[in-house]
Amino acid sequence: MGAPPASLFTAWTDGFDEWFAVPGSVLMKPVIDVPFYFETEHEGRQPHYGRFLSLEPERLVRLTWVTGASGTKGAETVVTVELEPEGPGTRLRLTHEGFADEESMRRHQDAWPLVLAQQDERIR
Repeated sequence: MGAPPASLFTAWTDGFDEWFAVPGSVLMKPVIDVPFYFETEHEGRQPHYGRFLSLEPERLVRLTWVTGASGTKGAETVVTVELEPEGPGTRLRLTHEGFADEESMRRHQDAWPLVLAQQDERIR
């Protein structure tokens, strides 16, 4: 990713509406176990729910991820984002696990590269 770890950490904890969520839809505080909510615009508005599990500034964001029928099908999955400085940018590793079925897993496996490319374009 072109942005430094600090910018990406902020994007994942306090700036979802700058790169992913519908502006004005984010209700989120970067505090462990405090529920959050935001919406995305994909095949209509899609609500996303979760809570932060681990926060290590500029290094790690671990959160739960719950969406509806076209996403996790209501299952509470876990997204882990690891950030490592690399030159002027960051090596970002995203792991998403805990899906209820293969279809949900494949949908997210296909979507995350596109979402991260969008983040790379918007966050510097």
